[in-house]
Amino acid sequence: MALQTVLHKAKGLLLPLALLVAWEWASRQGAAAAYVFVSLSTMGDTLLRLLASGELWLHLHTSLERTLAGLGIGASLGIAMGTLMAQSRAADRLIGPLYHSIRQVPLLGLIPLLGLWVGNGNSAKLLVVVLAAFYPAVLNTSEGLRHVETRFREVGHILTLGPMQTFFKVLMPAALPSIVTGISHALAFSWLACMGGELLFSAGPGLGAMLLNGEVTGQMDQVLLAVVLIALMAQSMNALFNCLARLLVRGRSV
Repeated sequence: MALQTVLHKAKGLLLPLALLVAWEWASRQGAAAAYVFVSLSTMGDTLLRLLASGELWLHLHTSLERTLAGLGIGASLGIAMGTLMAQSRAADRLIGPLYHSIRQVPLLGLIPLLGLWVGNGNSAKLLVVVLAAFYPAVLNTSEGLRHVETRFREVGHILTLGPMQTFFKVLMPAALPSIVTGISHALAFSWLACMGGELLFSAGPGLGAMLLNGEVTGQMDQVLLAVVLIALMAQSMNALFNCLARLLVRGRSV
């Protein structure tokens, strides 16, 4: 049974391994192909060189720190705003139309405006990430609190809980799966926004800036390495968050 499970999971590795073999084969089909399809050994050498110089650690640390900081700020503000909109009809009527209008504007379309307001430094990049995390956190929090089942609310009335007790002991636990889903979306959008901001606001370190620098200098190995690292970091953060989410909302559907 255990062997069957291992074999079943191993099937997911077949396509990536086939692509790596095809990539390595393509890299050996002449000089032009070697430039486009950089060999795996060349990418390995580039990885070791960047690790030894400390440049790669700087890029990784900067992008990860920016993403997590923006996620923390944006998700916190989003949960607070979503709670206010769900609990107050007046706030929902006042804030709701503006929020739903602004979130339809593509985030990267706001970058020229943000650049004029706060420049093209770290503040602008962080603000892009904050906005990316803010939108899904607001939406999922407000929807989760609005759609708490009536039977849960009735429990609060039966136990004669006050408004604050009902909110923290009934509404928030019931809405938690939706809120966690919103944070999961916010994490994905934050990482994408961080990369987009670093590409467009190219000053300073970051994986996006590393990718852009490789393009400008014609170092295809650095470009491809940056793309691989961006994908691996996104996958790792998503897997880690899913593990934490399962512990946080154990027994509930997320």
